[in-house]
Amino acid sequence: MIIAIDGPAGSGKSTVAKNLSEKLDFTYLSSGKIYRIIAYHLLKENIDTDNVEKIKNEIDNIVITYNKELYLNNAAVESKINTEVISEQTSKISRHSFIRKYVDKIINSISQDRDIIMDGRDIGTKVFPNADYKFYLIASVEVRAKRRFKELNEKGIDAVYDEVYNAIKKRDYNDSNREIAPLKKASDAVEIDSSDKSVEEVVDEMLKIINSD
Repeated sequence: MIIAIDGPAGSGKSTVAKNLSEKLDFTYLSSGKIYRIIAYHLLKENIDTDNVEKIKNEIDNIVITYNKELYLNNAAVESKINTEVISEQTSKISRHSFIRKYVDKIINSISQDRDIIMDGRDIGTKVFPNADYKFYLIASVEVRAKRRFKELNEKGIDAVYDEVYNAIKKRDYNDSNREIAPLKKASDAVEIDSSDKSVEEVVDEMLKIINSD
């Protein structure tokens, strides 16, 4: 079974997807983390994310695998990819069609013979258009900025609220207006506004829908 959870940055997709995966004992996979890992690698190698040719030449040196978490060239890197710099660079590289094809290839490899819960921005529309269940999670910009700001602080990452707020607004615009696989609600997705709901309430709402079939 495949469950797709889409929505804008900071809407709570990852936290909800993780909790839902634990309830259902499914494998949780974040497409956003895969893009972030690629952006992290490019920055680490000092490769300009606007230089398409250099990125194409480097892509074969990026091997992403999964074993309870995502690994970059056999190294655990998930704790290093949640910075605003990585967020900005991720938005840039996700506009390249060859990057998206590479990510889709990784996703398809990992999802073979697994029950998957995946979150992202185009999972229900592009990656898994035939997913068994599709959800589209939204929340106001203010709520999402506060969540992101709190998350960064809890991880010991220095952040300025206004910068986080503006970064989310910019990310929304970039994700919604990119030519390739823009952020968009699938026509058959169930929309849930998490602005005034706890993670548990959102998960319970999803479970009711899943268990009603």
